[in-house]
Amino acid sequence: MKRLPLRVALMEAERTLAEAGVASPRVDAEWLAAHVVGIERSRLPTVPLVDADLVEALQQLVARRATREPLQHILGTAVLGPAEVAVGPGVFVPRPETEVLLEWALKRLADVSSPLVVDLCTGSGALALAIATCRPDARVHAVEADPAALVWTRRNADAHTAAGGTPVTVHAADVRWNDLLVEHEAKVDLVVCNPPYVPDGTPVPAEVADWDPPGAVFGGPDGLEIIRAVITTAAGLLRHGGWLGIEHDDTHGETVPALFARRKVFSDVVDHLDWTGRPRFVTARRSPLGG
Repeated sequence: MKRLPLRVALMEAERTLAEAGVASPRVDAEWLAAHVVGIERSRLPTVPLVDADLVEALQQLVARRATREPLQHILGTAVLGPAEVAVGPGVFVPRPETEVLLEWALKRLADVSSPLVVDLCTGSGALALAIATCRPDARVHAVEADPAALVWTRRNADAHTAAGGTPVTVHAADVRWNDLLVEHEAKVDLVVCNPPYVPDGTPVPAEVADWDPPGAVFGGPDGLEIIRAVITTAAGLLRHGGWLGIEHDDTHGETVPALFARRKVFSDVVDHLDWTGRPRFVTARRSPLGG
């Protein structure tokens, strides 16, 4: 079988994706090539030649990506920290920016034995499963309201358990319910959430507009509808001294901390930047007793 230079195929793939408006054409081309060849992306330079049928397979995947189908849908998986989750139509694709929230969450749990953790608006379950992977002693609950997303949540939670991970409890529930997880009221050590927070009508990339479920992206006229509910729910769930970390739109760097400032039950309110220097998530503590 004829063998062709992988370097040339990568250059052609990068050019096609750049012309299609893909934000990171070279990186995406490399991920697709690694997927086709069946190796780690970092090992691509060690493969000078590939069979012609692999080049054809790469071209087919590049053509899909050029339509702005998300890279993660094509690969079938997305990665958040140590967790690799299955994703596809009907569920929000985890974003690299959430890694910063994950790092913060793990630091808050560093001195807590067998922590009780709740991940609201869990979607694929990536954040919940990443925490469970890093802290196998944790009791993690993942909450999702959308039936289509729940299919992916349960699939990923089951795969995590089958691989030997500590089971994560999945709940089909809405963060706006007054009795959500009432059995854990005032007992939770950490609540994390990546809710729908984009203000309605905001232009978003084609990968989001055409593929992510609108209900997982848009959060009402000001983008704060679900965030307000999360703050209320977390206030009831957290023990005194427990922590909440919630992701928000980059236009919410002042408005979301202000929502916390109105609630006397919270202290230590801090807004955090993501890797690009944009406001990305706010953290707060359920005021300790006597604090």
